[in-house]
Amino acid sequence: MKTLLGLIKTMRPTQWVKNLVVLGPLLFAHQLLHLEVALRALAAFALFCLLASAIYMLNDIVDVDADRVHPVKKSRPIAAGTVPVATAKLAFGVLVTTVAVGSLLLAWPMLLTTMGYLVLNIAYSFKLKRVAYVDVVCIALGFELRVLTGAFAVDVPPSIYLVVVMFLAAMFLGLGKRLHELGVASGGETRSVLKAYDAGIVMGLLVGFGLATVATYAMYTLDADTIARFGTSYLVLSTLPAAAGMSRFVYLVRRKGHAESPTDAMLRDVPFLGSLAVWAIAVVAILYAG
Repeated sequence: MKTLLGLIKTMRPTQWVKNLVVLGPLLFAHQLLHLEVALRALAAFALFCLLASAIYMLNDIVDVDADRVHPVKKSRPIAAGTVPVATAKLAFGVLVTTVAVGSLLLAWPMLLTTMGYLVLNIAYSFKLKRVAYVDVVCIALGFELRVLTGAFAVDVPPSIYLVVVMFLAAMFLGLGKRLHELGVASGGETRSVLKAYDAGIVMGLLVGFGLATVATYAMYTLDADTIARFGTSYLVLSTLPAAAGMSRFVYLVRRKGHAESPTDAMLRDVPFLGSLAVWAIAVVAILYAG
């Protein structure tokens, strides 16, 4: 039972919130109220959650020695010895096989994006995560693959705006993660790649990508095609809670604390969760009220 609970913890279910991006194409393709299409999107979301969990296991296996000397990560089940490495490897194989078969059955192009995500993260785990700034680009590409997975699942072409906004937002989130790690790791044993980062440069890039994300999203909401497709110009109002949430994120990653990741901090932060909820409610209400 202890090993099973350790495996579940290693799967990081609290991190699955990131995979809600898979549902983006469903929402903005105006298909949310079509039950069959929505169920396909939810199935794609579930598969990507399993895939992400497989990657978390892989990362913990690869980083086990470094995690054992990290002030927070040393309590992770594999690093702590609760889950044997051999058991984690077996669980990794089962999860990947399940995702591959499920993707093929749901929509065969999904197999390209889910396995592409797997290959990208294997490259990330063994090499690219040690290359400063390239590691953040890998994170952003992972979010792009989430968007494409959602688009293939519901058989709708992804909007170029959605793809661009997702990349910018993912770069913003990835840089925020690095800034958070730089703050938490100051004075302690850290992953070597952090030594190649400069907090001032990361902060400047973080603000730049944040502003670019908000500006591009606002352009999307005001685009003539967007207004014509949804029959409303009010979608621009959803820019306000989006900007508020991103501002709060910057505050959270700059604040020194003991949260293991920015995601953990966000999921406990009422103002951030409130901004996210207001944005989601605004988008759904504006797009589907008619």
